[in-house]
Amino acid sequence: MKTNLKAGDRVRLLSMTDDPDPIPAGTIGTVAGVYPHSDWTQVDVDWAGGRSLMLSIPPDVVERLPTDTTN
Repeated sequence: MKTNLKAGDRVRLLSMTDDPDPIPAGTIGTVAGVYPHSDWTQVDVDWAGGRSLMLSIPPDVVERLPTDTTN
């Protein structure tokens, strides 16, 4: 699964269903790295509040925020 995310992008988490201690939906973060695999993509995100947690896309879902977002 390809993603258009790149390091430095700001994202908002929409859903994280498979993590036992998920980041809350709506949390904003900054992409630190993107690691594509054959059928999924691992995305390292530094989340607001100081937590760092990787996403697995799919099943995790984020939206990229416009570059002028100051949230």
